[in-house]
Amino acid sequence: MRVMVTYPPLKGKGSPMLTQNRQFQWFHEPSYLYPCVPASAATLLQSLGHEVLWNDCIAEQKDMSQFLRLLRDFKPELVAMETKSPVVRQHWALTEMIKSEVPGVKVVLFGDHISGNPTETMEKSQVDYCITGGDYDFSLESLVKHLTRGESLDGGFYYRNSDGTYGTTGPYKGTRSLEELPFTDRHLTNAHLYFEKWKKRLPFLWTMAGRDCPYGKCTFCSWTVTYPRFNTVSPEHLCNEMDMLISKHGAREIFDDTGALPGGNWLNRLCTEMIDRKINEKVIFDCNFRFDYFTEKNVQLMKKAGFRKLILGIESASERTIDILDKDLTREVIIEGCRMASAAGLQPHLTMMVGYPWETKEDAYETLKLARYLMHNGLAHHLQATVVMPYPGTPLFRLCQENGWIRFDETEYERYDMTEPVCVLTDMNQEEVVQMAGQFYKLYLHPKFLAHQLQHLNSLEDLDYMTRGAKAIWGHIKDFAKIRTWDGVPAQAK
Repeated sequence: MRVMVTYPPLKGKGSPMLTQNRQFQWFHEPSYLYPCVPASAATLLQSLGHEVLWNDCIAEQKDMSQFLRLLRDFKPELVAMETKSPVVRQHWALTEMIKSEVPGVKVVLFGDHISGNPTETMEKSQVDYCITGGDYDFSLESLVKHLTRGESLDGGFYYRNSDGTYGTTGPYKGTRSLEELPFTDRHLTNAHLYFEKWKKRLPFLWTMAGRDCPYGKCTFCSWTVTYPRFNTVSPEHLCNEMDMLISKHGAREIFDDTGALPGGNWLNRLCTEMIDRKINEKVIFDCNFRFDYFTEKNVQLMKKAGFRKLILGIESASERTIDILDKDLTREVIIEGCRMASAAGLQPHLTMMVGYPWETKEDAYETLKLARYLMHNGLAHHLQATVVMPYPGTPLFRLCQENGWIRFDETEYERYDMTEPVCVLTDMNQEEVVQMAGQFYKLYLHPKFLAHQLQHLNSLEDLDYMTRGAKAIWGHIKDFAKIRTWDGVPAQAK
């Protein structure tokens, strides 16, 4: 079967952050994140003997005419697309266009927006199938077997009947082992195109040992709906993949995008395996992590194993906000975690948000003050800030619905893109919230932070890394300079 796994070109307010992003954003400075699970799906289908075309017009910077040319030349029998709330209407329109260009083609949509509300897409588009649940590789395997062999679909599908109505195969279960999957084919999926601004070395490649987070309770995270059950490979299996990336692709830096890498015995086994195999001598390793997983012992082991950057979610310095988000953290745990990690030579990267509907201006400044303390005292090396997004399908979205906190028609999905507040605000206006998010990035410019960074400047590689980082920071400052629209109409006027 001819299968196209594609990210068509999109119109908007900048470069779309759609792939491998838990919440959609538009960026001034493009950054392409490797879509680990769709890439695994393309690899799995090819390994089963199907003709697969991987096409990411966003990372490949292809326009609509080039996309249509590929579509006509390849003549796919199945087109698979990932979507998210701010661009779901564009994908509905693209579905219609694809079906008009290639008669008889089947189109399947997946992504967190689909998992949260599949019936809406079945009713408002011509799509043939919707996948709920995040194991798109196993689900697409099931769909192709259904289309080619007549086998029954797994749970988690919505499907179009011949008369235009639709049905479902029931809930998504996600019980298969990730170790059944072949290692993702990085050549097929153009893995060299995907890198984040904070990479230090090239080749920079991605893994995703777990789907998605062992904690899995944060009410704002769209992937708690997509991955209701945490599933991970063994530490030994992840090291096998890293060995392959080093030997076959010359990897020098690897980022694992599991929602949070597991701690405890799993982490200890991973670090020991990386040291025993001398992986730590060949690559630097970055990942998502949790503050409460740190111990005085494991930070030293992580450093020895080659760990470097650790992305850590603060989200807010307000204990009330942390409780509502179900983060299970305290300010003291955050500071102590950063202290342990930075003392061991690891590099904490903080994430935080502003614009909660219950948040006061004082709450927002407390978050900024905590970030300032950590950055200026050398306890954190990087940060990122965004406007709070009650993403459709999440518990936070439902909470905002129940309390009337969404300040416009909740189906205006284009506006769920972090360029403006979605929530009714307590005592800041919309522009102030957006600009407050930008204030976090200005912490990079303070002499105290720069002085700490200069202490780590030991090579030309370090200097190049700092220079590239400065360009990314400036892009983020522009991202949050004001409320943005792509059609020239101020968001407030819509």
